[in-house]
Amino acid sequence: MKELLSSKIDRRGFLQKSAAGAALLALGTAPFDSFGKDSTVQLTILHTNDVHSRIEPFPMDGSRNQGLGGVARRAALVKKIRAEQKNVLLLDAGDIFQGTPYFNLYGGEVEMTVMSEMGYDAATMGNHDFDNGLAGFAKQLPHANFPFLVSNYNFENTELKGKTQPFKIFKKQGIKIGVFGLGIELFGIVNKKNYGDTVYLDPIAKANEMASLLKNDYHCDLVICLSHLGYKYKEDKVSDQILAKSTRNIDLIIGGHTHTFMKVPEDIVNLDGKITTVNQVGFAGINLGRLDYFFNRDSGKQKMLASVYPVHEYGLV
Repeated sequence: MKELLSSKIDRRGFLQKSAAGAALLALGTAPFDSFGKDSTVQLTILHTNDVHSRIEPFPMDGSRNQGLGGVARRAALVKKIRAEQKNVLLLDAGDIFQGTPYFNLYGGEVEMTVMSEMGYDAATMGNHDFDNGLAGFAKQLPHANFPFLVSNYNFENTELKGKTQPFKIFKKQGIKIGVFGLGIELFGIVNKKNYGDTVYLDPIAKANEMASLLKNDYHCDLVICLSHLGYKYKEDKVSDQILAKSTRNIDLIIGGHTHTFMKVPEDIVNLDGKITTVNQVGFAGINLGRLDYFFNRDSGKQKMLASVYPVHEYGLV
């Protein structure tokens, strides 16, 4: 497995292709001219969603996605960014399982192992992560050295009791980042036998509860929701857009489920009239999302830059 993840990225090509890299080189000019260098802390959020067991790049078969994605490329890209940046979090918004023979043959072990090798900090659960049932998911957890965060599934009467957590707080250079997870309604899209006695809780109510706890009780500087609710829908259904409008205290929603390729994040006004940023980067590990937050410790202000990396552009050499 380590051989699969070992690779390099050309430094010049990386900086030329990275919008975030170019922006960082310009640090000290607008819009960051009011941020003193010594008082500024940079936090880099990297994220994926709906990877669906896509370990290798899509085959060269003439299909729309041929040659795209691949765990080795993503691992090399993450490694390079970590070498460039001091404070990095790597997060996933669910649907890790299902989609290639790797899942059919190994039941999720390969996916959990490569994510652990890449150093994922946390993930939430998607509906396809129930495809082998609760016992099947629990069986793979020993291969994950990162937590699964989900606050609106009550697993009290299931095999997953005590094996997930509602939130986690990370500390990076004095900055506190609270991360919690939300899952989609399972009824109607997942076979009942696969989720058993899991109790689905209202995601908006739970999000307000978690975000208030993290922002007001734990005094987090940044609150992130890992959401597998979906970006938006035509029908009346809870989405990331609705979640952002209906909550307080969430700074960033990293989404999944709808496989939405967002070129730029969307800023949505929340219940307090503040901005909640929503982002999602497609599916199958084709892209790696990146958001760079800059915190001014003197003023308490923060600014953000966003970019998307198509991982196939970062060839292995």
